[in-house]
Amino acid sequence: MKKLDYTKFSSNIELFANQVVEGFITGKHKSPYHGFSVEFAEHSPYNQGENTKHVDWKLFARTDKLFNKKFEEETNLRCQLVIDGSSSMYYPIVKDLSFNKPNKLLFSIYASAVLTNLLKRQRDAVGLSIFSEKLDVHTPSKTTKRHHRILYAELDKLLNEDGLKSKLTDSSNALHQISELLHKRSLVIIFTDFIHPHKTLDEQFEAFKHLKHNKHEVILFYLKESKTEINFDFENRPHKFIDIESKEELNISPNSIKEKYQNVSKKFQEELRIMCYKYKIDFIEVDINNGFENILDSYLLKRQKMF
Repeated sequence: MKKLDYTKFSSNIELFANQVVEGFITGKHKSPYHGFSVEFAEHSPYNQGENTKHVDWKLFARTDKLFNKKFEEETNLRCQLVIDGSSSMYYPIVKDLSFNKPNKLLFSIYASAVLTNLLKRQRDAVGLSIFSEKLDVHTPSKTTKRHHRILYAELDKLLNEDGLKSKLTDSSNALHQISELLHKRSLVIIFTDFIHPHKTLDEQFEAFKHLKHNKHEVILFYLKESKTEINFDFENRPHKFIDIESKEELNISPNSIKEKYQNVSKKFQEELRIMCYKYKIDFIEVDINNGFENILDSYLLKRQKMF
């Protein structure tokens, strides 16, 4: 599929989301919604005096008889979009943020807007949760137009927050709260870089186990900026590295620690992948520079498996 050109899209979050989904559908050459929401079931005889809304006029033209189309409404999906809004998500620090030069938070915001648009088209309920060191925002999943406007407004508000303000991470506490607030089985989609300086993976996964215990399905989109975070591709000269959350500083030449950094990073990712497999969590690695197609494909695949 041809990669979408994001330079052509509007900076308005809702309009952007609509354009991305339209482009995604066109690129697929067929609707990804087949089998979702409303499906034709059978014909039934039309009785005089009934509303003609569901009359099959094409069948009438062939047979000269009136029949109603009967439809089956599928069970709607409930989806909770969860965004890590902590300071580490503002990486990389980019002077002029754009869709072609995003940080992890901007990517998460627009990816969530795109999924909201897709969920709306499928008549699925969608909610939004945003956390840092606490659960900052939580809206229940709904399908109304007014609710969708509220979600876009929350995303726009997050997009315009001050990135210089230090916001620590406590995903465990937030996910435990979300698990208790979701009273019906839901698909929980989480956007995070999984940077949590004060807790081990085992401690963090207690919250994921809580979600699974409550019968929720989980997709974890693990966000990374591959050039610097994974490949550690920096010029070989002294650099000052600053922890976005703690503000700790380290003066060092990248090449002196590159191999060790990559080994530690690789080991962490492998442990994270194994933990997700162990608890039946869909683990999707996402390079924020590669667009939203992988997000949409992963969501649609998961939805088809659930129904």
